[in-house]
Amino acid sequence: MPPKRQRAAAMETAGGDAAPPPQQQRRNKSSAANKGKKGGASGGGGGGRWPPVKPKKDLQVNRLKGTHLLTVPNFFTSAEAKAFVDIAENIGFTHQGSLGPLKGEAYRDNDRISVTDPLLAQTIWESGINKIFEDISISGKVATSLNPNIRFYRYTEGQRFGRHIDESVDLGDGSRTLYTLLIYLSGKGSAKESSGQALVGGETVFYDHRGGVVAEVAPVQGLALLHLHGAKCMLHEARVVKKNIKYVLRSDVVFA
Repeated sequence: MPPKRQRAAAMETAGGDAAPPPQQQRRNKSSAANKGKKGGASGGGGGGRWPPVKPKKDLQVNRLKGTHLLTVPNFFTSAEAKAFVDIAENIGFTHQGSLGPLKGEAYRDNDRISVTDPLLAQTIWESGINKIFEDISISGKVATSLNPNIRFYRYTEGQRFGRHIDESVDLGDGSRTLYTLLIYLSGKGSAKESSGQALVGGETVFYDHRGGVVAEVAPVQGLALLHLHGAKCMLHEARVVKKNIKYVLRSDVVFA
């Protein structure tokens, strides 16, 4: 039997709030499981706190198995990725849970930061994401920018995000998010790997409508992963972290 397409418990909107499926919007409130672990952050401007991100040339874009899944190795340098992790830890994460599949939400257990920072979004966009989407259009719309709602995810040992889909978000003025952007800030290739602190687990796995595995992406530090979301989003999950910590930067590609 095909798996149910669970919506993420805290599907990210322009403001970082939960966006359950339409039939649940009136009755679902934010999960009672959302308890702060470290006084997480949400809000505006970067204020110069973020590390510089250098424009990347000659990026290698890989399309996975003839799908709309794209991977881009070395989108962030190791130094850039580590700097984002250090700043995120300094800001502090908040635990993100869910009501669970019985309540129509995907299982979710991770830690999260949400900031609205148009300048950071523009910097990441102009560092190379814009060039990746130069020849991609969807229903007459073209990619214009990144969602200024930037999220950081942290998965410690035992944490995971169950099978779900990512919703498309209407940003107004004809603009809508249509691709998810994930940039792995830890994983293979990090300095910790050589010191015996390698990340084990935490793969992002995509499934077809029958529940078969289409692609499995292991976290590699600096790797960018892009996939369609909304109506054509593939069911996917973040597998459990078995050892050490997984860090991810998340935004969305905006089309207009």
